[in-house]
Amino acid sequence: MGDRPHAGDVTSVGTSPVGTSPVGTGNPATDFSLALLSALVRHSVRDLVVSPGSRSQALALAAAELERSGSARLHVRIDERSGGFLALGLARETGAPAVVITTSGTATANLHPAVLEAHEAGIPLIIVTGDRPEELRGIRSNQTTQQDGLYAAAVHWSEDVDAPTGARDEGDRASALGAAAVRAAVGADTADPGPVHLNVAFREPLSVAVPPLPGPLQGTLPAMAGPEALGRDVLTIGGGPRTVVVAGADAGPVAEEFARDGGFPLLAEVSSGAHFGPNLVVSYRELLRDDTFGGAVERAIVFGHPTLSREVPLLLTRADVEVVVVAPAGAQAYNPGHRARIVGGVHAADTIDVRSPEVRGWVGRWVFASRRIAEQAEREADPAAVAPDVEKARSFDPADALAFASAELAAIRAPITRALLAEAVWRYTWPHDRLVLGASRLIRDVDRIVPGKKITVHANRGLAGIDGTIATATGIALASQAAARAAGAPSGVTRVLLGDLALLHDVGSLLMGSGETRPHLQVVVGNDGGGTIFDGLEVAATATSDAFDRVLYTPQSVDLSALASAYGWQHSVVRTKGELDQALSAPPAGTSIVEVPLRR
Repeated sequence: MGDRPHAGDVTSVGTSPVGTSPVGTGNPATDFSLALLSALVRHSVRDLVVSPGSRSQALALAAAELERSGSARLHVRIDERSGGFLALGLARETGAPAVVITTSGTATANLHPAVLEAHEAGIPLIIVTGDRPEELRGIRSNQTTQQDGLYAAAVHWSEDVDAPTGARDEGDRASALGAAAVRAAVGADTADPGPVHLNVAFREPLSVAVPPLPGPLQGTLPAMAGPEALGRDVLTIGGGPRTVVVAGADAGPVAEEFARDGGFPLLAEVSSGAHFGPNLVVSYRELLRDDTFGGAVERAIVFGHPTLSREVPLLLTRADVEVVVVAPAGAQAYNPGHRARIVGGVHAADTIDVRSPEVRGWVGRWVFASRRIAEQAEREADPAAVAPDVEKARSFDPADALAFASAELAAIRAPITRALLAEAVWRYTWPHDRLVLGASRLIRDVDRIVPGKKITVHANRGLAGIDGTIATATGIALASQAAARAAGAPSGVTRVLLGDLALLHDVGSLLMGSGETRPHLQVVVGNDGGGTIFDGLEVAATATSDAFDRVLYTPQSVDLSALASAYGWQHSVVRTKGELDQALSAPPAGTSIVEVPLRR
């Protein structure tokens, strides 16, 4: 566990008992499970994800009763990997820990990818795994492995819980354990949110029927500690050095606000939550490669986790660039050059005059140059995309009217390119929607071209893996749409933009069993028959085509229509701009897949 606290004593993370379960059954496994999950709910945990299994049955039945009483939302997935990423999406959207419950054995290992992503991205998760008691460990008992410490340094707190025996104080012990788990997951004492692991042993009899709870349980979520818990100061940034603001994944709108207050160019990735505002520089890659722009940078202020370009890390490793990394939370901070100053926050000095010619000239050069690059790239990528001449539509000359109609028809029938797909998905996403971008070539296409817009974008960029994209998006959709309904607000649609391999890697997450809520979720798949992201690697120019395709491009020809039908999803194929606009402007209710064939 390194320097992370271990939960040998639950008081080590600042907990206090919150009361025992309101009911008792006389079965130790059931009573302990109900007390533990009730304690989590009393600390504002609302989402419980269960994968079926024998050793965890008491936990699963307690979760079902918490759903019936209106205390929690229950989600059931037969695949633990899907369940883990579903919980990650729920927690990413709500900011509150989601609970994942599994049985023993390989079920616990299937959670590891989601645990790693939650650790690297600072997402609060509570993993509760059922296990065999002490006397059944180390003797090759069925479905038994070393679960204590399984996730190692990826969990921020862990506890191996002895099998309950029915002792009088076990309800209080379970309640204190639940409180400690929530505080550790949200970083209430450490400012280091992330996954925690409770490995709970159970002896037979493994459960009895759970009696009805008297009513819904409610509670308050502990707040995360401030950056002072990590020893990080808030820094005042003055004028002087030519400064840019870099916003990576999950930077948040604070990055845009700071760039505006300081009059600094904003190099914000599309998944940053700061990809908007007057200082946004969309074509930051090209300008960082230009010595008159990138070469002139003297200081970089970094928010979030930049992952979508090579140019940003190269900038931050230059010896002549001062680097300040803003990291109010998380034990680790982004620091590619190993020399950044890590601070808990920044604000622009009052002495900066954003209206001065010097400040306006610096940021204006970046913004206007970026716009010129974007306009030129659009013309080169799709000459047919130039808007028809509206004046000809108003003309009484038949030749003009015909020319306008022909140009309009050509625009509608234009084949779909990656740039066109990225732009269309961005254009049809509104503030009440959610956009989830998979780890594929398309997220980089979106990042390169889309203009600023203040919408909510999610992406698993902690480890930038392709796994779990559908499950994560499902969690985001369920949570955001439930919150909108509760507030009486428009719930919108959650769109996922990803490649064909990312969809196929998480195909099991398309399964939603009987009784499960299907959110308004539209999955847009750019299907180019394999992993074309690898075509951009240097090795593509040196490896033989047969070997490259076999082990990197990995061609596929899956019938996505049949796949969608098997899982009960609606499916459509779009091949022109007009068809794409229609599909995105009116997504059908429930779950649907829009397949967009793309050329390699």
